[in-house]
Amino acid sequence: MTTARIIQLRPTSDNPATKARAALDAFLGRSSLAEYTARAYRRQASAYLDWLAAHAGAHPDAWTDTVGAEGAVTAYRRRLLADGAAPSTVNQMLAAVTVLYAEGPGRIGIRVTRARVPRPGAPEALTVQRENALRRAADRRGPRDAAIIALLLGTGARVEECAGLAITDVAVTARTGSARLLGKGSQVRTVPIPAPARERLGVWLGVRAERLTAAALADPGHLWLGQRGALTVEGITKTVLAAGREAGIDGLRPHALRHTYATRLREGGADPAQIQALMGHVSLDTTARYFRASAAEVQALVDRVLDYD
Repeated sequence: MTTARIIQLRPTSDNPATKARAALDAFLGRSSLAEYTARAYRRQASAYLDWLAAHAGAHPDAWTDTVGAEGAVTAYRRRLLADGAAPSTVNQMLAAVTVLYAEGPGRIGIRVTRARVPRPGAPEALTVQRENALRRAADRRGPRDAAIIALLLGTGARVEECAGLAITDVAVTARTGSARLLGKGSQVRTVPIPAPARERLGVWLGVRAERLTAAALADPGHLWLGQRGALTVEGITKTVLAAGREAGIDGLRPHALRHTYATRLREGGADPAQIQALMGHVSLDTTARYFRASAAEVQALVDRVLDYD
């Protein structure tokens, strides 16, 4: 009887891209990066690895040394920009791929020029009319959605911070209220909850207690619950999108409500340090964006000052 010769294939674990991907996962698992940021790093790294696999012939030394790695990443950077990717997206990719190489086989340190990000103007905030329309649309959708929209508009919480709220993170009475938000880098801040949000949160908490569903019993600590359990970032985002559509604001994202919160604070006389603390900004430069006049404000100023009739 003839025995066929068995040829041992090279194990996939020897593939540097596979090793790098595993090392990145391990790094992200032990890092303090926000869940959203970690997902973005994985997505960007996977896109780079897919591109590199398709162009392996042009970059045979991409995993050999710094020169080869930087050459491959620079080529990918050039391709993204040529395809119309935003500079912020390109820079997010560079951050992810830098970690990919630093943690991967060879521990290669790369330095690739970041894409130039134009200095932003004042972030787009909802007008008062649109904000009111959104609040009314959220109220029509029910107590939970009304409370989510009111809290985002009333605290400036990031969508990840809102989704992560537990019942014990909010304290609401008829006269006072506060929310404990876990921000970027595991930084915790406590922000006041204004009356409109307190009122809607109180209603939602009452409804939540009365309708203690199987989902609530399985996950009793989370503030926001749906039919399948705690709402995720995606669930909060879908809520905002749906309320926005009903208010005639297509494509509304949670971050626009954060911008609206900061803009209202500035319009009400808050100074940069106060807004920085309430928003959880690490740098005052980020807060300074809200003190740049928007196009609408400039137009209103010109109309008011130069109205000679």
